[in-house]
Amino acid sequence: MPRTAAPLLTSPIPRVADSDRRRTSASVVLRSVLEHGPVARSTIARLTGLSPASVTDYCARFAELGLIRESAVPRRSKGVGRPHLPVDLDDSRFVVGGVHVAVPYTTVALLDLRGRVLARSEVEHGRAEPAQVLARAADTLAALFAGAPGSRVLGVGFAAGGWVDRDSGTVVEHPLLGWREVPVRELLGARTGLPVHVDGHARALVNAERLFGRVRGSGSVLHLFAGNMVDAAFTTHDEVHHGPRSQAGSIAHLPVPGGTEPCDCGRVGCLQAELSEGTLCRRAREAGVVDGVNPMHVVDAAAAGDPVAARLLRERSRRVGRAVGLLLDVLNPERVVVTEIGVMHRADCLAALREEVGADRAASVSPVSFPDSVLAVAGGAVALDVLYRDPLAASPDAI
Repeated sequence: MPRTAAPLLTSPIPRVADSDRRRTSASVVLRSVLEHGPVARSTIARLTGLSPASVTDYCARFAELGLIRESAVPRRSKGVGRPHLPVDLDDSRFVVGGVHVAVPYTTVALLDLRGRVLARSEVEHGRAEPAQVLARAADTLAALFAGAPGSRVLGVGFAAGGWVDRDSGTVVEHPLLGWREVPVRELLGARTGLPVHVDGHARALVNAERLFGRVRGSGSVLHLFAGNMVDAAFTTHDEVHHGPRSQAGSIAHLPVPGGTEPCDCGRVGCLQAELSEGTLCRRAREAGVVDGVNPMHVVDAAAAGDPVAARLLRERSRRVGRAVGLLLDVLNPERVVVTEIGVMHRADCLAALREEVGADRAASVSPVSFPDSVLAVAGGAVALDVLYRDPLAASPDAI
């Protein structure tokens, strides 16, 4: 489905001092518009520490690119003086595509510049080969793009669990899918004709949180993703730690205190073996709660009054709380975000997790900000993070 991309998310600016400063300044200005808009240019200058002239220049460039627009209603400063037109994000022109590959299915979505999901589709892939999975995702993206004819597509973000190398655009290893060294950027890019950006889903979601979530503005954030795969991500001073070849956050084989589940590695009580949704569903089947492998069926059973389902969910949330406690001891973040199905949908599960973490740190822990669209947001956030880190790459003429 070759498609002409909007001239955004192009090659990185050469890493020289002036370009770095310009990119950073552009990023903080656009982030200020995202967070505070409609906002006066003078207020942006005060918030960012940049000169009013610099802010005016960046805003003019962003307006030319179609990223921001002036608000229709002028404002006066304290009711006197010349009225000014505040600026706001223009979320009506551009979209990004998002692809998240999970164990049973792929989530494909369109997001606007505020990280809101405009359209999405789920595609079951079973045990298809990686190239087939990505081809189906590209075809589904094409259908979603066709349903938004007035929008320009900036690029595609891809997220998955396991070991995902952002720089090379490769899924290095996803044990549950059996993927090894899959060149996602190359395959999706060839199929879509669009810029493709790739990252692990825990890092993608911590970026979504710092851009659009309830922990925005925090100095440091830990994110724990507990689905079929269990991963973590850590950001401090607005930078997500990747490590060599993006291997940071691989916590699947950390031991959980009191764990009893055998792991494929030969040990007992590894984090992923204890916390995976596969383990939850197996225990629910053994207890006669459900007969399938969809964890939402356990949540639905608990909501319908099944006490065993509710107990299984609380127990899992407690185990997640123990894992959070271990990571808090090591990293000591300001805030913790947890993506876990019980915590996202049930207050008793969140209470159980916080109780396990301890009263002194419980208030710092919250569920993911996008409970109804977490996988769609994960994919799209990879592309949106690129935009907000380097907005002047929207056009070669803008630099």
